[in-house]
Amino acid sequence: MSRHREQATAVNPVALVAAALVAGALFGFGLALSTMIRPDVVLDFLRFRDLGLMLVMGGGVLVTLVAYQLAPRGMRRPLLGGVFALRAAALDRPTVVGAAIFGIGWGLCGVCPGPAIAGLGAGSWELGWAIAGIALGALLQGMTARSRR
Repeated sequence: MSRHREQATAVNPVALVAAALVAGALFGFGLALSTMIRPDVVLDFLRFRDLGLMLVMGGGVLVTLVAYQLAPRGMRRPLLGGVFALRAAALDRPTVVGAAIFGIGWGLCGVCPGPAIAGLGAGSWELGWAIAGIALGALLQGMTARSRR
């Protein structure tokens, strides 16, 4: 991160939406190309029968690590405005419980949100059930988080 404070620039909402759509399409295409949209492939990976997805995930982690390290050093501010900043993250009970529930669901059905949405785009309509469950879980989490405040 930059050692000096930069003045935040306004974020252009149209550019932000366009960038999100392009990034989402590229991400979905990558998930489809790597076969992560197929629950049977993911379950084989989780059972250590096919470790090909390890390369996909490792590649994604590596690209993200490099980008997060180099972008703030090579650019004065993000392309779409704002400032580079560290975001606070808490490892608390709700986070651990949520991660456990997510992991159990992923292990049982081989579906997580990104690949499920990409799979719908690729015509795997049965993934709609998984997305409905993900949406219900997000709704319940939002309701319980609001009640804790």
